Amino acid sequence: MKILVGYVPTPEGEAALEAAAAEAELRGAAVLLLNTSRGDAYIDSRYANQAELDAAEARLRERGVEVTIQQAVGTGDVAAELLKAAEANDVTLIVLGLRRRSPVGKLILGSTAQRVLLESPVPVLAVKVAGSRDD
Repeated sequence: MKILVGYVPTPEGEAALEAAAAEAELRGAAVLLLNTSRGDAYIDSRYANQAELDAAEARLRERGVEVTIQQAVGTGDVAAELLKAAEANDVTLIVLGLRRRSPVGKLILGSTAQRVLLESPVPVLAVKVAGSRDD
């Protein structure tokens, strides 16, 4: 079994990483950590640096979880990258972190998570940051 986690170095990404680690422990699965950039800026804070990737890898390995890390640069379509990685790596679960967005923000910008939820051939676990709530 393999679990794909869409990871970005944000609270939402950390929540997804934690959920993926818990699922991997529960299921005896390996984790594929995918970090990708939208490619819409010269510097993208969502694109993890090596120290952030090393820390994420160490957290998973400390829990006894086998991990593989992949990065994709500048495709502009994060949902497509996640779906492509899921298919290419025969994953059984995708884990995503969610952030709160206004209805107008969702309408104008679309939603990576929504697209993955609708198009994924495997179950998707969507998690929020602990303590966050919708108003």
